Amino acid sequence: MKKLLSLFCAIIALTGCSSLGESSLFGGSECATKEARDFMANAEDRVFFNFDSSAITNNAAEVLKTQAEWLNKHKNVNVIVQGYCDERGTREYNLALGERRANAVKQYLVSLGVAADRISTISYGKERPAVLGSNEAAWAQNRRAVTVVRVN
Repeated sequence: MKKLLSLFCAIIALTGCSSLGESSLFGGSECATKEARDFMANAEDRVFFNFDSSAITNNAAEVLKTQAEWLNKHKNVNVIVQGYCDERGTREYNLALGERRANAVKQYLVSLGVAADRISTISYGKERPAVLGSNEAAWAQNRRAVTVVRVN
């Protein structure tokens, strides 16, 4: 048991900390930068999409307005928009849809005055579900884009 615990601690130490939100081992909150903590305290980090769509909904537009206001006040901060999908569809299709969702968020933020070169995008498709399950409630939570403060 001690060996297993030691191995786990070594892995944690080697992976280090990250403020990349869902990309980090523990969700990013343990080692988040001051800017990342401030962003999370003042703006929602995710927007949701309808099935098979990358169109910005009214609810998403409100969240993105708040994000843009925060980003326009913190011009030294860059972000990554991560696009995700639910489990339905092929891997390739969902990677493309996740990319369209991330780019839709980026373009919306740019339309609100955030410089395009401050926003990167990446698609994870259906590979990193926020909620496990094969039902509409789970799928709705997985059809999302997450804006994450980037570590510089």
